[in-house]
Amino acid sequence: MLCAAAALCCLSSAGALHAQDRGKRVIDDALAALGGDRYLAMQDRVEKGRAYSFYREKLSGLTQAAIYTRYLIRPEPPKTGFFGLREREAFGKTEDAGSVLLTETEGYDVTFRGATPITKERWDRFVDSTKRNIFYILRQRLGEPGMAFFSKGADIWDNQPVDIVDIADAENLSVTVYFNQSTKLPVYQKFRRRDPDTGDRVEEVTMFSKYRDVGHGVHWPFTIHRERDGEKIYEMFSDSVEINKGLTDNLFTLPASTKILKRM
Repeated sequence: MLCAAAALCCLSSAGALHAQDRGKRVIDDALAALGGDRYLAMQDRVEKGRAYSFYREKLSGLTQAAIYTRYLIRPEPPKTGFFGLREREAFGKTEDAGSVLLTETEGYDVTFRGATPITKERWDRFVDSTKRNIFYILRQRLGEPGMAFFSKGADIWDNQPVDIVDIADAENLSVTVYFNQSTKLPVYQKFRRRDPDTGDRVEEVTMFSKYRDVGHGVHWPFTIHRERDGEKIYEMFSDSVEINKGLTDNLFTLPASTKILKRM
């Protein structure tokens, strides 16, 4: 009996190690497909195109949008809990219809009237979603203590063969990502979070498609589609994506003259 139990334990451990090894290989292949060292050297990114928002599957807004992203220098060796990204979303053809500023510590809705601090719940959701985004994981979180990759095998998703990997970290955040077996690129990810108001579990899904070379051998999806609990909530169709544009702190900092408004 003891021998049988020991054998089962060894088989279980071997299976777990195999799942981790295969999961890490899929991740390594995805990083290489995105550009490898050139992807890791990406300092910033500018995405411009059409953004659509939906409420209960019905179109609730559409606009020209420009999304500016800047990666912060991560500590070496990587540390658990580090968050290193700033983002500015500007709206309108001339980017004068308002913007959303999101940094590693706070966020604001900005209009011609001034800047309104966003709620803590909204900023927390931004950080949580970013930390579980596969592109952020590959750019900023590889090598982080406690980060683990587990292969869930292969399947067919949206008529394409995919490899499925569960990713988990030391803070108990997890995400499941599907990678196209031919291109090695991520095409789908999903995770669950808890709604702070109701306590219910909410499923967040994002799909990526129409990858293009955006320079220096780096590939990026030009179509991004998001769903929440099965309902479409957002789509971005990029007309252009550029990287390493030398974005500075000024773009992600409120001018000293900006009026800070009270949140309604």
